[in-house]
Amino acid sequence: MRTSVTITSGAALLLVGYILGASNVFSPAALFAQAAKAKNKANAEAAGAVALSDETKTKIKAAADALKTAKEALEAEGRYPNSAIKGINSFTVLAGGGDSLADLKAGGGVDPETFAALYAGLASDTVIIDLGRDPEGKLTYKGRVVRMYPVSAIRAGYARRSDITGEDLLPTTTDTGKSKTPKKAATEETEEQ
Repeated sequence: MRTSVTITSGAALLLVGYILGASNVFSPAALFAQAAKAKNKANAEAAGAVALSDETKTKIKAAADALKTAKEALEAEGRYPNSAIKGINSFTVLAGGGDSLADLKAGGGVDPETFAALYAGLASDTVIIDLGRDPEGKLTYKGRVVRMYPVSAIRAGYARRSDITGEDLLPTTTDTGKSKTPKKAATEETEEQ
């Protein structure tokens, strides 16, 4: 009797294990938390865009039209020959031009807007065919990880933008040529008093 109970329960356990294994109940599943989070954020942003006043929407449209006109002028001067992304690269336009496709091909880094657009799936049709992911999930172009410009190049872009637009974007420098951030400058002024 004991032997038949042991054999029956062993067979039942084996059958339950087989059914659970075949149905993948305890198998690791793909995680979609980021996709769901991005989808919810996109929905929230779309809802926020609806709440804009007509006047604000008109001003944003005018700014987009001005960027398009500036991009066309840069293209005419040969300062915006190729873009790696769809749409207008406002960072490149406001910095006075650039070639994000050449930067991408060289592998030394791309501007922040190109970097973000590539990760967002907004690559131009000529670029998208050569994009992939490495084992860590980083975006690659022709097998090389896509990187952002070094900070010095980004600062140089903002300096060019500041010269063109008149915006005061970068921290001021002291007589020694070292950069002072506003917080540090305020601390030094307090210490001097």
